Amino acid sequence: MIRTTCPYCGVGCGLKITPDGKGGADVVGDPDHPANRGRICSKGAALGETLSLEDRLLHPEVDGRRVSWDTALDTVADGFREIVTRHGPDAVAFYVSGQLLTEDYYAANKLIKGFIGTANIDTNSRLCMASSVAGHKRAFGSDTVPGLYEDFEQADLVVLVGSNLAWCHPVLFQRLEAAKRARPAMRIVVVDPRRTETCDIADLHLGLRPGSDVALFNALLAELQRRGATAKRFVDKHTVGMDDALIAARASDVAQCDLPKADLETFFDWFARTEKTVTLYSQGVNQSSAGVDKVNALINCHLLTGRIGRPGTGPFSITGQPNAMGGREVGALSNTLAAHMDFALDDVGRVGRFWNTNRVPRKAGLKAVELFEAVRAGRVKAVWIMATNPVASLPNADAVRAALAACELSVVSEAVRASDTVDACRVRLPALAWAEKNGTVTNSERGISRQRPFLPPPGEARQDWWIIAEVARRLGHGEEFAWRGVADIFREHASLSAFENEGQRDFNIGAYADIDDGAYDSLKPFVWPAAKGSPATKTRFFADGGFFHSDGRARFIATAAREPLHAPSNEWPIRLNTGRVRDQWHTMTRTAKSPRLAGHRPEPTIELNAIDAAQRGLQDGDIAEVTSAWGRAALRVHLSTALRQGEAFAPMHWTAQLSRAGRINAAVNPAVDPISGQPELKHTPVEVRRVAVQWHGTILARRPIMLPEVTYWARIRGAGCHAYLLAGEQPLASARRALSAAMRTANPGPWADGEDALGAVISDGRLEAVMRIGKAHDETARDRLAPFMAMAQLDSEQRQVLLHGGDAADRGGEICACLGVSCASVQTAIANGAMTLDAVGAVTKAGTSCGSCRPEIRALLRAARPRQAA
Repeated sequence: MIRTTCPYCGVGCGLKITPDGKGGADVVGDPDHPANRGRICSKGAALGETLSLEDRLLHPEVDGRRVSWDTALDTVADGFREIVTRHGPDAVAFYVSGQLLTEDYYAANKLIKGFIGTANIDTNSRLCMASSVAGHKRAFGSDTVPGLYEDFEQADLVVLVGSNLAWCHPVLFQRLEAAKRARPAMRIVVVDPRRTETCDIADLHLGLRPGSDVALFNALLAELQRRGATAKRFVDKHTVGMDDALIAARASDVAQCDLPKADLETFFDWFARTEKTVTLYSQGVNQSSAGVDKVNALINCHLLTGRIGRPGTGPFSITGQPNAMGGREVGALSNTLAAHMDFALDDVGRVGRFWNTNRVPRKAGLKAVELFEAVRAGRVKAVWIMATNPVASLPNADAVRAALAACELSVVSEAVRASDTVDACRVRLPALAWAEKNGTVTNSERGISRQRPFLPPPGEARQDWWIIAEVARRLGHGEEFAWRGVADIFREHASLSAFENEGQRDFNIGAYADIDDGAYDSLKPFVWPAAKGSPATKTRFFADGGFFHSDGRARFIATAAREPLHAPSNEWPIRLNTGRVRDQWHTMTRTAKSPRLAGHRPEPTIELNAIDAAQRGLQDGDIAEVTSAWGRAALRVHLSTALRQGEAFAPMHWTAQLSRAGRINAAVNPAVDPISGQPELKHTPVEVRRVAVQWHGTILARRPIMLPEVTYWARIRGAGCHAYLLAGEQPLASARRALSAAMRTANPGPWADGEDALGAVISDGRLEAVMRIGKAHDETARDRLAPFMAMAQLDSEQRQVLLHGGDAADRGGEICACLGVSCASVQTAIANGAMTLDAVGAVTKAGTSCGSCRPEIRALLRAARPRQAA
């Protein structure tokens, strides 16, 4: 058994892994890890299904040809050297990732900032929490998360702002839900334009108008001051700027929020009267052209009340990625230096002395969106991308693809063979994946945990730090990158955190600067700070002041409410919000390999209010074209009561490999916050129009199919098969011919015609492929047909059931991904008398694992009660 850390969200859950000796593993939560205490979410529970090598990049490639490592590394080093010689160091850039381990992150930052001599390194965490970093630094003088996860459980009021905790950070949702069950007097407020699954445990949902967060928290600040709910001694002793912040707050108009007056009064009253208050915020705050102001507006309320740094209090930024915090610690953002230092002359000199280099740049580099704009414009001529997929995840994604196509030298270090970004890059370097990597990660509460390998490196894949060090050696810096392993890098990272640090910097793990390899291997999770010679007991910041501005005081920041940069118009009247769904992660390079994670939300959708849909002639299940001034996507329509009129929501996960038309980021606007550079992924003006498709289809096949050109398709993994959900504008008859030919090319065998436009390839009694195609959208076809793909051989009765359209009683794992429980099973249990969450769990097991499906089970229970009463 091996203890390691989950590779998904910023909660940083500990896992216990038992390899099966065949390339797979059993994965369970680690009961001894402080972040999750044995809990696990659906994605973590399915990790064992994502370990196959079928889609791995296993050998270096240059211009599509397999080459040796020496050739690939020489190509990268020679290309960088030549470009720096001709154009200077600012003509090169790195774009890295919160999927890297801290040691990999450190190596990349040291190479580009310390020895190539440019700050043009940014991370996909720019899309996640850069506004929080900037807000922290404005308020506290440092990028410091003051509190701990346990504060959520100890608080009497928890305010969730722009966070669908139930789906995006399920284990923290479980901890919060359990705390509320134990202390029913605890109140939970959700501030979110959408009524998400997190609202299921909320006492109050403030469905504010998108973009109006600053107006809401300014109104709260003014109301707190009016009521006298201020910590006067704390404010006087430890802060500056309150008067200016209050002037700006009073100038805001809370009517912008479009909220009922009674709900506002309730929120203000609860916040004013509740000493133990935590405000947890996430992407709904950060991903905005006013993201930094939103962060500071809510921090202002905690400074005014002195609710910071003590148990059960504080503002809390929860990050999206497993090691976004580690990237912040090593300075992987273009506007920071290592160990939470900046580009002040003292910091530049300090880092240079530690690294023994005079090449540390004196100014910040390019942030993510502007970095790729510089690539497209030719100012950046070489870019190295590590462990991320910007061609899919950045806004205005087609422009990113075009930038890489025109780039003189594009390099990618990746574990997967095919992604939107890998396909666009000249040099492809095979990197290790989660199960093979060794190092550390830092979670959202500043908790550092070990990630340990439990599978051997496949093919010629290598860990990112090794690849970086080999390029550094070829550039003439071998002595400075002569690490023997990850423990060496960790010790150097820890030493830098303590170097010339007499308490002026928050990040300090100097206590670990001298640990030996054995101690590193057995390292247990710990929360920083951990300064050498200091007790490791003080794990919260700022209860007694001690802020990191030069005068030791926090700053109130005057924030003015303003509209998003791109407002809806007659041409683009709908506000598009993008985000995540429960069982998928980022661009699905890992989660798409798991059949059970595909059952809940199997294809890219556009969620619309029923009024907006009716005005456009759209019904549930239709295909709609979503267009903006930047691009387009085609998505399946899903009518939702969670949205106000004029608003829409689409998940960001689908890529060209999984749904060529479903890449919503192609339509997302590239506006950014002027301070943080974080993109406004939550607010793009769009129009939504019905696509006049002539048919809808479902194909299940054992081997992948080369599809003909169709308007819309989405590919997901099934048990023993690939599933395709399709729709097209060509005539039904010609579509049927083209698709059946594609099926039989990849899955040869005798063809059998079934009822209602169903056809199958059955060879020697085994179902090789099956297709259902017709004029109407058949949402249940995949789940009806999937059981037959799992059968080794069909008997005559099973063959007849298949050709008659499948077994309507089987609905697949649609609601509980952890345990594969179908929606139909839950509905049957409810119909048979299981009228509570616990009763449903006892009968079906649904909701008894990660808990992220419990809100949907409760919705089914609520829907069933009126029917039973009738």
